[in-house]
Amino acid sequence: MSDIIPVEVPTVGESISEVQIGNWLKQEGDWVKNGEDLVEIETEKASVQIPAPVSGFLQSITKQSEEFAEVGQQIASIQVAEQPAGGGGSASGGSAPAAGKPAPAPAASAPAPAASSPAQGGGGFVMPAAQRLLDEHKLDSSQVPATGPGGRLLKEDVLAYIRSGASRPAAPPAVPATPAPAPAQPMSVPETPSLMTSGGYRSEEVKPMSMLRRTIASRLVQAQQTAALLTTFNEINMAPVMAIRSKYKDAFAKKHGVKLGFMSFFAKATVEALRRYPAVNAEIRGDSMVYRNYQDIGIAIGGGKGLVVPVLRNVERMSFAEVEGSISEYARLAGENRLQPSDLMGGTFTISNGGIYGSLLSTPIVNPPQSGILGLHSIQERPVAEDGQVVIRPMMYVALTYDHRIVDGREAVGFLVAIKETIEDPARLFLEV
Repeated sequence: MSDIIPVEVPTVGESISEVQIGNWLKQEGDWVKNGEDLVEIETEKASVQIPAPVSGFLQSITKQSEEFAEVGQQIASIQVAEQPAGGGGSASGGSAPAAGKPAPAPAASAPAPAASSPAQGGGGFVMPAAQRLLDEHKLDSSQVPATGPGGRLLKEDVLAYIRSGASRPAAPPAVPATPAPAPAQPMSVPETPSLMTSGGYRSEEVKPMSMLRRTIASRLVQAQQTAALLTTFNEINMAPVMAIRSKYKDAFAKKHGVKLGFMSFFAKATVEALRRYPAVNAEIRGDSMVYRNYQDIGIAIGGGKGLVVPVLRNVERMSFAEVEGSISEYARLAGENRLQPSDLMGGTFTISNGGIYGSLLSTPIVNPPQSGILGLHSIQERPVAEDGQVVIRPMMYVALTYDHRIVDGREAVGFLVAIKETIEDPARLFLEV
């Protein structure tokens, strides 16, 4: 008999003891290759794929989507087997036996089947999904032809048998129709849509909180309870940056293979502002203040399962193209739920752009243990005064939420002014003034 290998939740981080099961990429009865992704699991930091530990058939799934499991707990099992003939990735990919595993020979005492009768599946292995269908339709496995490798009875075999009508009982002899009694008149009940519950207007759906959402909620509450948060605002004339972007975006994309956006300008401007005001880049650790001489900036990205903040390391050493390329790649991974926990760890400062969702103004919340977060917002044409005249300019409100325990108001205001000056005069980025 083939070996049965358990699929267990691997260790995905030092502090992570529980995960939530995401999407199963394979179903019971499917053939999987060693190293092929089986299931997505969601940790408190990111989504991770669990690969198959061996090649074989996915025999059973013991933890379904949205259920929780502990690290080291078994969530499935695989029956070790070689790939079916024809190279199919599913157990239903062919009717030939698996290489090296001949189909079981019929017992000597068993009568030979009729020439017109297909091979029966009662002597082979019945996959769990097929057994559930057999039980549901009150069928015996010996009734259903098996086409799986090694004589296995697959779910597809049972479904094909049911669709063929072979499982239906013979129709009873016709009985003369008799007139049906007139249906009773229903009682008149006044409609009250507001009181309907099950499946009606006031129905409810209870779903478990995802690991990512639980972590976000915990961190936001932690920030509110432990830090002395304050927000200061300013506004920026985006016309100079928009002019540079419009002039060079095609050449930039052609040379670097990535679009030139606004985030690279703000990331580089943030580096300059953090150098001028290092307290915004620091953190409180116990009774000490830790100052960094590097800038690891987290970029808030809306992912497939919520907001995630992957970190750009050493932004002070990155070019515009490297910043844009890294953000683009992180956005792709976030959309596919393929960010790794290491992508989200650390960070000395965060930039959040609510403007892509249409936000005009907000007060972002600091991501502990960081001491500041820059909030960007939508660009809108507004009347502003310049040289004694009212002109229309593309303006953006910016917000800095900071921990007042380590950052003074003067430093916070100066930080935003530095951002404003750099964006309104981008030449400063290259002259470092």
